[in-house]
Amino acid sequence: MGPWKIFLVAVLLAAALGGEQAAVQAAVVKYDWTVDYLFAAPDCVERLIIAINGQFPSPTIQAVQGDTVVVNLKNNLPTEGVTIHWHGISQKGTPFSDGAAFVSQCPINPGEIFTYKFVVDKSGTYFYHGHFGMQRAAGLFGSLIVSLPPGEKEPFSYDGEFSLLLTDWYHKSIYLQELGLSSIPFEFVGEPQSLLIQGRGKYNCSLDLCPVGSPNCLQCNASANAACAAPFVLPVQPGKTYRLRLSSPAILSSLNFIIENHNMTVVEADSHYVEPFVVENLDIYPGQSYSVLITANQEPTRNYWVGLNVRGRLPATPTGLAVLQYLPSNSSSGLLLPPTPAPQSPVWNDFAVTVAQAEKYAAKTGLGYSAPPAKSHRLLIFLNTQNTIDGHIRWAINNISYVPTATPVLAAFKFKLWKAFEQTPPPDRPPPSDNHLDIYATPNANSSHARYGNGVYVFKLGDVVDVVIQNTNTLNPNNSEIHSWHLHGHSFWVLGYGKGVFDPQTDPAQKYNLVNPPLRNTVAVFPYGWVAIRFIADNPGAWPFHCHVEPHFFMGMGTVFAEGIHNLPHIPSQTLGCGLTKPNW
Repeated sequence: MGPWKIFLVAVLLAAALGGEQAAVQAAVVKYDWTVDYLFAAPDCVERLIIAINGQFPSPTIQAVQGDTVVVNLKNNLPTEGVTIHWHGISQKGTPFSDGAAFVSQCPINPGEIFTYKFVVDKSGTYFYHGHFGMQRAAGLFGSLIVSLPPGEKEPFSYDGEFSLLLTDWYHKSIYLQELGLSSIPFEFVGEPQSLLIQGRGKYNCSLDLCPVGSPNCLQCNASANAACAAPFVLPVQPGKTYRLRLSSPAILSSLNFIIENHNMTVVEADSHYVEPFVVENLDIYPGQSYSVLITANQEPTRNYWVGLNVRGRLPATPTGLAVLQYLPSNSSSGLLLPPTPAPQSPVWNDFAVTVAQAEKYAAKTGLGYSAPPAKSHRLLIFLNTQNTIDGHIRWAINNISYVPTATPVLAAFKFKLWKAFEQTPPPDRPPPSDNHLDIYATPNANSSHARYGNGVYVFKLGDVVDVVIQNTNTLNPNNSEIHSWHLHGHSFWVLGYGKGVFDPQTDPAQKYNLVNPPLRNTVAVFPYGWVAIRFIADNPGAWPFHCHVEPHFFMGMGTVFAEGIHNLPHIPSQTLGCGLTKPNW
């Protein structure tokens, strides 16, 4: 055999072995889940929650990059539908598995089984949650962790890891919350009663003045032998470094995570590597995920508080607490609680500190990172306003307050069901009458112009799109809130932040980072300011873009992006059956 033939055989053999190795690495990970109601008391107050397989938080999905995840989900809720959104997963080729009710699918009816099937094409820290009504606020969420394939290494090292879900928690059921948000007069959900770390918190039962046994009385039991009385524990060995995977399915609150006497090094944001930087505390907004590294380098004869506090709103909720437990000296006689007060976060309304931390994020270049295209094909400026429509308080984008259609938007495009939604797309910019809107006006001068709508922004496949989210005053005097915006089906570059009104003529040149902006799937816009993002419309499908504050999206703060509508994949029949996709027999 000549040298060329030997070389050719070697190449073919290597290719075959490589393909075999890839096939071995790319597994199918299957889960059988049942969604049902559950009585639970994560903060010592019993309430009705929605849970998977009787667990709170719901089960963790563990997969390897390239795996196919298959979840057979049975809806055991007797009177309501359900969907699950896989937050941060791109769903390339499977837009029908995104889990957004009335966008990617019909809600799963009681008694039905729906199979979600998708590829996890990027390692990182993710989570999943209910995406129908306000079911996330009912406790329907869990972690989704995607590891690197064997043989590949992270650009940082650690000795162990923990996954923590961080959330605010309400005692009022989501059905009462939804009713209040939809009513005249308006009844807001208010501030949360507790903050939970990995599903555990502790409410002060002395604040519960409801007589035991009276109608609708919530039972509170924080006695020493109650399961809820024990904080979540992170056991560590002195001198070791640990990766903390943090995700926030929070309902309303911007949260701040802090570990007593321990700095954290931020290394990942929304599944993307960032240039490492050190913080004493970490702001995390609804819908965001992070990885931070900590080293157990403090006095090992005692334990330390892990704290969770509210930022961006006047706090009315005690610090959520867990314990960093140093082993082995502090484990022989049970858990020793730290002897110190709960750790304090920065002042809730110090937004200079807030923005300064947000601006520290920069992508870790290399490792597959690509800088954004130098220019975009389209610019959308979204004016974020609180409005009154027919007596109802609503949120709107460019005067359109989103209401879902009865027909999934994805199916409407696939099957040309043009009566399913408004055919006039929403405006790319605020209406001309609002071009000179005073974002500090109180109440918002724009409040009487809004209407309900469900039009869709449509992009050509491959379009580069810029979206600037412009924050304003609410209907309350001297008040502008943090909004956390999430885009389904994509990661986007966060180009920059600014104060006041965005100027498309000067701000891009002065404030955009086009060299190494971080990639995210969820970004916060701060009070009386703006944030600019850029993404490539390269994923055929229909994708919600919305505020991840649960009451805000419920009240209309969102829209839908559709792209590559002539390249949509086959849509499984199990996603259909509502609106204009009902069988016509």
